[in-house]
Amino acid sequence: MPDAAAMRSPWLQPDWPAPAPVRSLQTTRQHPQGPGRGGCAGFNLAQRGNDDAAAVSANRALLATQLPAAPIWLQQVHGVHIMVAAQQARYPSPPQADGCIARQPQQVCAVLTADCIPVLLCDRAGSTVAAVHAGWRGLYAGILAQAVAHMQVAPDQLMAWLGPAISVQHYRVDADFRSRFLRQNERFHQAFVRHEDGIHADLPKIARIQLEMLGVEAVYGGQYCTYARQDMFYSHRRDPASGRQASLIWLQP
Repeated sequence: MPDAAAMRSPWLQPDWPAPAPVRSLQTTRQHPQGPGRGGCAGFNLAQRGNDDAAAVSANRALLATQLPAAPIWLQQVHGVHIMVAAQQARYPSPPQADGCIARQPQQVCAVLTADCIPVLLCDRAGSTVAAVHAGWRGLYAGILAQAVAHMQVAPDQLMAWLGPAISVQHYRVDADFRSRFLRQNERFHQAFVRHEDGIHADLPKIARIQLEMLGVEAVYGGQYCTYARQDMFYSHRRDPASGRQASLIWLQP
């Protein structure tokens, strides 16, 4: 279970043995100064939905005080495109991408989620980091394979942290959803369970299996449920008008 003291903080520090140059941060909706309204109340960081644009800007400004530079925000589309942080200047507005990779210090990779899995990656040498937005569509399409390939590091030299996401207890799916993944690989049967109300999918388990098949054996996190912890996290399934939390990673000089 998550540490109670950590859950009282507006920020979560990912619990993984990342090398010294790697810094990471997980936001929650429990920032005492966070404005917002309705399902976005707390510390929403997404410039979309029913929240006030000024409130989001204020939240992003508060977040910036914890970072060495402004985050590289993405226009997430549930695809498999990975952006390289060094190419940020090419884009006048947030690019359509579901992952960001950085190899230079103080380039802050960020993804926004509210049930999908945020996956942070780094290599054991502390030379490359990535943040990935992995919903079921992205997982099915191969977003993690794309991210690992773009890291340009041997997979056994990588480690991953799975951030807050909807848990299997609260993620009911249909039979076709399950069949899609089983057609890809029979190993995914481990990620589905039958409850009284139907089939449930374990997204963190799917991500772990995919990472293992890619050769990434050091996988941490996955214990926070966005749906169950309304006090801590936004959840699109619980509230379609909800805000978004951010998962961020960067390199220190």
